[in-house]
Amino acid sequence: MSKSQPLRAKRATRRTDADGAADRATAVEIDLGPLPHLVGYMLRRAQLAVFQDFWRGYEPFDIRPAQYAVLIVIERNPGLRQSQISSALNIKRANLVALLDSLESRGLAKREPVATDRRSYALHLTEDGAALMRQLAELNAAHEARVNSIIGEPGRQELLRLLHGITDAVGSVPTDDEDS
Repeated sequence: MSKSQPLRAKRATRRTDADGAADRATAVEIDLGPLPHLVGYMLRRAQLAVFQDFWRGYEPFDIRPAQYAVLIVIERNPGLRQSQISSALNIKRANLVALLDSLESRGLAKREPVATDRRSYALHLTEDGAALMRQLAELNAAHEARVNSIIGEPGRQELLRLLHGITDAVGSVPTDDEDS
């Protein structure tokens, strides 16, 4: 694809007759300008594509990517405090509280008071949460295999290296995005 030619996206539209009835679909080309050449734009598009695949597999369990990330961290680090998880995953504390409330109400995670600090809570998976994580591990392996089938293992390793390089150099900030 030449840089001198504008990249275009096709959008399906429907034409309607005088009564408002759809008669046929047509394709309209939309000039995206420099967007397909911008790292941030393409990272977000790729993220959305990967998340769509994630949601298709995890939908029966009503688990979103941010919830899965929190469950993994709790599973791997039982007893962490909310602030530690918030920091590790770059999720704003207020957003993490709401996310934990949801996981707790579903019986997947529990908060236990920290003996040395009554203001803090240690996080643990419940038995149901641990059982769910065993099921989700299989789904995650299949999800990652689908992504790897697109970019290949060398591509995956290079992509991860580049992404780590960006986050290491620029840093990361807490996100409001519940799906991150």
